[in-house]
Amino acid sequence: MTDRRALSTSFLDAAGWGSADRAYLAGDASDRRYDRLALGAKTAVLMDTPPEQGDDPATFLKIAGYLLQHGLSAPRCLAQDLSHGFLLLEDLGDGIFAKLIADDPRLEPRLYRAAVDALIYVQSLPIPPDLPNLMAADWAKAAGFALTWYRFAITGQQITADAFEAELTDLLRRHADGPRVVILRDFHAENLLWLPDRVGRAQVGLLDFQLAQLGQPGYDLVSLLQDARRDVSPQTVQQMKIHFIGAGGLNASDFEAAYAVLGAQRALRILGVFARLCLAAGKPGYLALMPRVWVHLQQNLSHPSLVALAKICADMLPEPTPQALALIGSKCGHFR
Repeated sequence: MTDRRALSTSFLDAAGWGSADRAYLAGDASDRRYDRLALGAKTAVLMDTPPEQGDDPATFLKIAGYLLQHGLSAPRCLAQDLSHGFLLLEDLGDGIFAKLIADDPRLEPRLYRAAVDALIYVQSLPIPPDLPNLMAADWAKAAGFALTWYRFAITGQQITADAFEAELTDLLRRHADGPRVVILRDFHAENLLWLPDRVGRAQVGLLDFQLAQLGQPGYDLVSLLQDARRDVSPQTVQQMKIHFIGAGGLNASDFEAAYAVLGAQRALRILGVFARLCLAAGKPGYLALMPRVWVHLQQNLSHPSLVALAKICADMLPEPTPQALALIGSKCGHFR
């Protein structure tokens, strides 16, 4: 029995769930782990977040409380041990958007409309105190992972990111640096649950929001529609953008520029994060997602406002060809 297993067993004993059947439910890019517990007819989810490695579960509780306070469906906390990184959470079920749509693609427009409506509502809410508020230069620096990890993983070469960061900072300031809203950061189909027995916005269950911060309105929409893990139909993408623009009374041309800049920033960072997860964390499974992220990046860079950034990226970033991905994979876990 590992130390984490022993600690979690003690936690569950104290919470009255020590005799529950326990099965692995999910993991993610961080060191968090989720187990589903069954105790007779009751179920719950154990979140295990190693304090020295993972995100702070207190932040999860803070954001969950904020969402619940405003009538949205986040998992309720049944028990907690913050010092050891354990939360016992309400089980919202198995209605993951990505799985439901894979089983019946006809559900995509309906589920995505519900997700966008929930997103619009979140962005209309009063902003809670103490959320991180990064500046344009911070967002650009985060995108530099594309150079320090993704490019390095393929070429083995380090390169200065000054021109890259300067151009992206300027684009963000010009097109995507207005009044802030709450963004949940990982707003996509594997972090959304369909809860048909609930009403209205509460039908959309929200997961993996502990990195919530202040940001631009288009960011979570990009996260939803430019999903690294699944292809969203072009029709759904267009419909959801039109709905979002109309609901916010936004200028369509300005929004499209902001959407492209935010999309480029996000795709660049994801390429770097996925490379780092392979090289440093020994997680090669994310390599298969890189070609889709690369397509998203090229789509964003094709916007007329991003011509200069597109040239910089073309000069600095190699395409994730099968040969390039194999090369990254050959170095998996070598940079711990």
